[in-house]
Amino acid sequence: MISAVRSRPALRAGLVAIAVLLVEWSRALVAQQPGLTVAALVLGGCALAAMAVGWPVERLGLGTSRFGLRILGGLALGGVLLLPAAVRPGAAPLLPASLAIAAVVVSIGEELAFRGVLYAALEESGGAPLAIGGTTLVWTLAHALSHPPEFLGAVAAAGLLLALWRWACRDLVAPVIGHVIADLAL
Repeated sequence: MISAVRSRPALRAGLVAIAVLLVEWSRALVAQQPGLTVAALVLGGCALAAMAVGWPVERLGLGTSRFGLRILGGLALGGVLLLPAAVRPGAAPLLPASLAIAAVVVSIGEELAFRGVLYAALEESGGAPLAIGGTTLVWTLAHALSHPPEFLGAVAAAGLLLALWRWACRDLVAPVIGHVIADLAL
């Protein structure tokens, strides 16, 4: 079965997308239970990150070349992702300090799963347009249970921005940094 999945890129991409959605929706449902938010974020983030095990780091966009520029790009992405918060009344961060570590874990896990593994699987299956559009769509669907409907447009825009960066720069470091910054501040 595993060799059949590896030899069929579309099947692998579909299975990765389903797995990511199941983890994200499970995490969102568990996080709604009193006292389980931090555990749901940390365990969900770890489960998402585990999807990257066995994938070559270069395919995930995690090589080490131009690392300083990639960090700078991540800071820039974080700034762009924070623009909606900057125009919100009382623009102070809403995230309680107790959730900071959980936010970092889930941000890293989501980037490894969405713009790492899922992006690589979709790109192998149908090229960059499918990888960009597919990760943006699955990203938005994955957040449907954890975000109000009126916020899903912003979620989709963030997913598209991160996917476009992943494509244009062949990089996952900057999306990870940008996502962490945004989740810590929002």
